[in-house]
Amino acid sequence: MATLRFQALKDASGRKPVKFEESGRKSDLFGSNVFNDKAMKQFLTADAHKGVKDAVQHGTKIDRKLADYIAMGMKEWALTKGVTHYTHWFQPLTGTTAEKHDAFFETSYDGLEVFEKFGGGQLVQQEPDASSFPNGGIRNTFEARGYTAWDPTSPAFIFGTTLCIPTVFISYTGEALDYKTPLLRALNAVDEAAVDVCKYFDKNVKKVTATLGWEQEYFLVDASLANSRPDIVMTGRTLLGHTSAKGQQLDDHYFGSIPSRALNYMRELEEECMLLGIPVKTRHNEVAPNQFELAPIFEETNLAVDHNSLLMDVMSKVGERHDFKVLFHEKPFQGVNGSGKHNNWSMATDTGVNLLSPGKTPMSNLQFLSFFINTIKAVQEYEELLRAAIATASNDHRLGANEAPPAIISVFIGQQLTKVLAELESVTKGKLSPEEKTDLKLNVVGKIPEVILDNTDRNRTSPFAFTGNKFEFRAVGSSANCANAMTTLNSIVAKQLIDFKKEVDALIEKKDLKKDEAIFNVLREYIKETKNILFEGDGYSEAWEKEAKRRGLSNHKTTPTALKAKVSKKALDLFKDLNVMNHVEVEARYEIELEEYTKKIQIEGRVLGDIARNHVIPTAIRYQNTLIENARGLKEIFGKDFEKLAKEQISLIKEISGHIEGINSNVEAMTEARKKANALTDAQKMAESYCDKVKPYFDVIRAHCDKLELLVDDEIWTLTKYRELLFTR
Repeated sequence: MATLRFQALKDASGRKPVKFEESGRKSDLFGSNVFNDKAMKQFLTADAHKGVKDAVQHGTKIDRKLADYIAMGMKEWALTKGVTHYTHWFQPLTGTTAEKHDAFFETSYDGLEVFEKFGGGQLVQQEPDASSFPNGGIRNTFEARGYTAWDPTSPAFIFGTTLCIPTVFISYTGEALDYKTPLLRALNAVDEAAVDVCKYFDKNVKKVTATLGWEQEYFLVDASLANSRPDIVMTGRTLLGHTSAKGQQLDDHYFGSIPSRALNYMRELEEECMLLGIPVKTRHNEVAPNQFELAPIFEETNLAVDHNSLLMDVMSKVGERHDFKVLFHEKPFQGVNGSGKHNNWSMATDTGVNLLSPGKTPMSNLQFLSFFINTIKAVQEYEELLRAAIATASNDHRLGANEAPPAIISVFIGQQLTKVLAELESVTKGKLSPEEKTDLKLNVVGKIPEVILDNTDRNRTSPFAFTGNKFEFRAVGSSANCANAMTTLNSIVAKQLIDFKKEVDALIEKKDLKKDEAIFNVLREYIKETKNILFEGDGYSEAWEKEAKRRGLSNHKTTPTALKAKVSKKALDLFKDLNVMNHVEVEARYEIELEEYTKKIQIEGRVLGDIARNHVIPTAIRYQNTLIENARGLKEIFGKDFEKLAKEQISLIKEISGHIEGINSNVEAMTEARKKANALTDAQKMAESYCDKVKPYFDVIRAHCDKLELLVDDEIWTLTKYRELLFTR
């Protein structure tokens, strides 16, 4: 079994590994702990190997007898790697991964023999308790049965000494209780819809795969310092803390030399990723101090989502070995940039064509335009639903904060493509008639250059930007499961492609137009209809907010407001018609996400109240007492000159008292607001109450605490400060 290696050196504290020794070429390590095609060829029979490949490529079901042979080979492979347990690895609606480990170890019925056992039944299905996972009212507490079912499209892998089998998670009554199941359905829908459109251009296309390349941003904080902060431990972010004198204003961290301790962490992380088949490629410093990013090579979307979920687990575990706390929260520190997870999305055919990359001929460009413009049209039609897909309590801190895209969903395509679309729109004033020549249209289409990559500037303020051969969904939060955004994006594109084909076919049949004329005709109408969603300017500006409102675009700045789009008739019909989610599954997710929002704000409020009253106020009083004793001493020594000499001390005593009173009164008011919110029974109203009535107290309480941090003696301040959290390396 491939293993990682530490040099046995320690730093002065005796805790932190100071050097990680990389072993071998990455290409030699890649996928060593994955039951990939190479491993399957070695450990499976020809029929079993073919069964898995057919399931992956064509969706063919694997019968139970074949599953037994696959399980046998998978077990033998795992045992050669020193594995002792197996688990069905799944992604429930908690936002994290879940696993229940079972040993291969078995005994005979009489207990006289022991052996390793793993059969097809154990591979294909398990029954974890479903009652303790979020279900949005689908299941009662006493209805505990749920099933995990093997997903052969995502290969099994070894983590530690456990064989992990990626699975879906469904209830006893069949509803999806995870992120993976709707994603797989959405990917199937976009595959079928895209293949139908591709056949206009190439009859040989049989499959279209949605691809994803995520960019994971994160903070590394010394674990001992992070653990000294109750707010980081309990909520993943700092609920108070005055900004450091030096932050990111010098722009000296971005793309700078990676600190050695962080680099050692990255080296081990990358080697773990290589073993697990996660194709990480890029690492660098991000904008904020102690903020970093890593990014992989593009993969099929389902596998990319699994890899990102696995990666976050691996990052945390490797971080522990380097005495780091890895923060995925979108805004762990006030006053410096937060973290996102840009989702770079495209589609590729089984003939090797990226559908969002122009080709060498006008007809290839017409194919590109069909998918390019239809994606824009899909965003135009479902911008509110796309916003809802990235709505969380933590991402609300980041969106529109002059460091990330605004809450307004718009599409950036760059000056050149804007010009191309304008030319296409102006070919004729009306719709194409049968008499109009096709070559006019093809000449215009042919003007698009062969490669558009990097022919326009980037717009970091755009939430959905075309970046040469893909769309970059920049608004996804760093802690999010990519499946939520990808299920929505692939669903809306699938729906749009289906509508597009219907319109083209209708024109061909009714207007007697040639195929390419009909395609161009429909595309040109889409260009006219999608102008409102296209925006090339500064998404951070107040002018854009006003302009977006004039255009009729939504601007949902908070999660409770944004989530309403998920249960609109339009959204319910979309998911139902595509067989991605039925009404029960959509409404359950809506309830779960509202409840999650409420609970996170509730926890933050309780933690903030605890820190303010049990850390900040006692420390402030202790320092205030020191000032009082000092003033008394001055009075004893100087008598009537006391007031002049103790002027600063008296002023500080009064100022501290004012902040203590401000903290106490606002914590009490916040607690009362929480009680009122908790009394509500409607999930939407409760979330709105926490958002509008409870959360506003956070800033007020924080302001008083942060002022006290500046006033109180640094030696007795009990909370680790920003300058220590952000600059200890």
